Amino acid sequence: MNGTGPTSQTFISQRLRLNYLDWGNRGKPPLVLVHGGRDHARSWDWTAEALAQDWHVVAMDHRGHGDSDWVSDGNYRSNDMVYDLAQFVHQLGVGPVTIVSHSMGGNVALRYAGVCPEMVRKIVAIEGLGPSPERQAEMRATPYSERFAEWIGKKRSASGRIPRKYDSIEDAFARMIEENSYLTPEQARHLTIHGVNRNEDGTYSWKFDPHLNVWGIEDIADRFLEELWGSITAPTLLLYGADSWASNPQKDGRIKHFNNADVIEFEKAGHWLHHDQFDRFIRVLKEFL
Repeated sequence: MNGTGPTSQTFISQRLRLNYLDWGNRGKPPLVLVHGGRDHARSWDWTAEALAQDWHVVAMDHRGHGDSDWVSDGNYRSNDMVYDLAQFVHQLGVGPVTIVSHSMGGNVALRYAGVCPEMVRKIVAIEGLGPSPERQAEMRATPYSERFAEWIGKKRSASGRIPRKYDSIEDAFARMIEENSYLTPEQARHLTIHGVNRNEDGTYSWKFDPHLNVWGIEDIADRFLEELWGSITAPTLLLYGADSWASNPQKDGRIKHFNNADVIEFEKAGHWLHHDQFDRFIRVLKEFL
């Protein structure tokens, strides 16, 4: 990484103060980077650096993540995050924008592209379609009442959970490597440094809200999500890692809901393929953009 990092700024969405990073270059075409769950905007630093000369690059911290506010009730709904993204683009006062997104952020960005198709020029989503139809069916095999009761139990225990404390940055770094073995030590250290806060007693804790470990029982109905995907007019690129848990939409049939999407699978890459195969990712990205 070079020494000229981004500036940190805030915007307000649904009474929350949300953080975003700006790499400057206003006047160039706007590029919005949207991170995944329990991650943070600084995980896009390498991507931003590769593109900042030709683009006005910005990256937001989702609610409950990075340096953005946590929600008071601990309930994180995808459609509230879509509102945040819409508000972010609105506040930037530029558009249409190009979006590059990952995982949960991809889920949010694709919905936004369906709701506001005129505001999105092109969109890339890395493993952003959520659980596969097969996985959905598996989860729904458990009666709704049972899943609801389980959710109540999980929320109750999350309310008493104190964010885990690490004695040193090295301990947090070791946990990061454990979570994604594809990361280089340099990548893992960068993600850790920007992903923790230092507590008053000198220990370190991850910045994200512990309630993010408990998702709602059901999101919007499948047909509404499919309808949103079908409303996207921007050229769409869906990226998948061959070694990831995520299901490739070309293989599971979900590609049929898109009008204008291509799928590329990266071998030797997991869920964070933009870290695991960075050079190839940037090549593919530049070609598409």
